[in-house]
Amino acid sequence: MNTTAIRQKLHNYLEVANDKKIKAIYTMVEEAIEGVEYTDEFKAELDRRHAAYEDGSENPVTATESKKRIQKLLKSARK
Repeated sequence: MNTTAIRQKLHNYLEVANDKKIKAIYTMVEEAIEGVEYTDEFKAELDRRHAAYEDGSENPVTATESKKRIQKLLKSARK
């Protein structure tokens, strides 16, 4: 089953689930829903990378290029 189908099934279930089950499900995912607090160091690194991207001093790697690089590494590791 693909992710889209799972999302739809969960959505449909949440519409009819009883309060006890809704609260139980929420408890399981509460931390993810409420968000993650990032450290000041992590935020500073994101700011540095963004500034480097904006001024052209660093070029980001696309997801496609990253996947190609990983596949190449995996192939060479298997040999």
